[in-house]
Amino acid sequence: MFHTDLWEVVKYLGDGKVGLEKEALRITEDGFLAQTRDPFVGNPNIVKDFSENQTEINTPVCSSTEEAVGFLEEYSALIRKTIGQMPEPELLWPFSNPPYIRDDSEIPVAQYEGADRVKTEYRNYLAERYGKYMMTFSGIHFNYSFSDELLKAEYEAVRSAGAGTGAERGADAAEAGAGPYSSFRDFKDYFYVSLAAKMLVYNWLIVAVTAASPILDISYLEKGKKGQSVFGGLASVRCSELGYWNFFTPVLDYSSLEKYAESILGYIRYGIIRSESELYFPVRIKPAGKYDVAKMAREGVSHIELRMIDLNPYERGGMDVRDAEFIKLLLIYVAALPELEVTAHEQILAVNNTKSAAHYDIDDVKIVLAGSETMELRAAALCVIGKMEAFFAEVGEPFGLSEGVREAKAVLAYQRRKFEVPEARYAFRVREEYGEGFVEKGLKLAKEYSKI
Repeated sequence: MFHTDLWEVVKYLGDGKVGLEKEALRITEDGFLAQTRDPFVGNPNIVKDFSENQTEINTPVCSSTEEAVGFLEEYSALIRKTIGQMPEPELLWPFSNPPYIRDDSEIPVAQYEGADRVKTEYRNYLAERYGKYMMTFSGIHFNYSFSDELLKAEYEAVRSAGAGTGAERGADAAEAGAGPYSSFRDFKDYFYVSLAAKMLVYNWLIVAVTAASPILDISYLEKGKKGQSVFGGLASVRCSELGYWNFFTPVLDYSSLEKYAESILGYIRYGIIRSESELYFPVRIKPAGKYDVAKMAREGVSHIELRMIDLNPYERGGMDVRDAEFIKLLLIYVAALPELEVTAHEQILAVNNTKSAAHYDIDDVKIVLAGSETMELRAAALCVIGKMEAFFAEVGEPFGLSEGVREAKAVLAYQRRKFEVPEARYAFRVREEYGEGFVEKGLKLAKEYSKI
């Protein structure tokens, strides 16, 4: 979609805002879920997710991935310090998969008071419908907004060309002198709708590079047992078919913002889900503020949210900055691709790709690429990364952006190595190091991170 042959567009390609959301469990020093009330009430950057013992860090809106990851580290350290000084000291669990669970009574639904009581009622509904155990998985959500300077430069390029993606959107807009869009807001909204469709097709690659949860304690699978580590052939349980999914595969309408919103609201209207937040989908577009699809249709799209990132236990904040930067590069690359018509069949394939990328054996599972070409996961990942390397060289070098090209190459080389050297994959390392004694060894890591 981007006119990458124009300096007016290219100079803003790397500009954007980043926000991260990180979930993590508070646990006791013997490896069970903490039963204390949330100690961070009133802190806007540290809230609770499904359960009272599941913290969620919401970073400020940041100008770079480095800044956002830095906030994750800062707030994770604050959480560890605070809970480490409680009368019965607690730890912050560094893995996406939970530690010991005796039974679901140890997964207390988050408690809210007064006008917020509806949040507790909603969580009780989720517990009844999906079970509490699934809610113990933790991960990171990546929120990104392209700069208005970039989108306005592209909007003007489209207007100047007199044509562009979505030109079929009607004669009224063309007669208004805005090319295929009636206004900048119309262009921006459709840009994000189109990006959401394309990122649905490519989100499997994020799962593949960030998967870090191949081991479960048996207590997750069998009540009354604990201490046995279980490997089920998965690299990311929460992104696999065993993780965060609805009982159906949603099919959304990406032809316009209004139809996109209506396709989600339809599931609510017919009682299939209670709210838009219950749509457990890897890619969302969102308005500013509260996630409200009807509001987004009225007021416009603010940003895109990607929801398929495992906690990285090798980072104190839960995320390597090179993974955050890779996700940003992937968003830029995908946004620049021609528009994709993502049919219902292709949406189902894309969701299956996400689940397939959560498997451990990257030479066994298949990925269906855009255009219906099927490859093993390893080959598919190397194919897309190779195209990204070529894209950033072709875009940056003609404009003398050699430093930016070098930085992109370094990030992409880091990701490429994960598919060339087994030891470079987080899931491989976790299986090798924590495949026996998962919780016991995880506790040692949690205690090490708690040292100030």
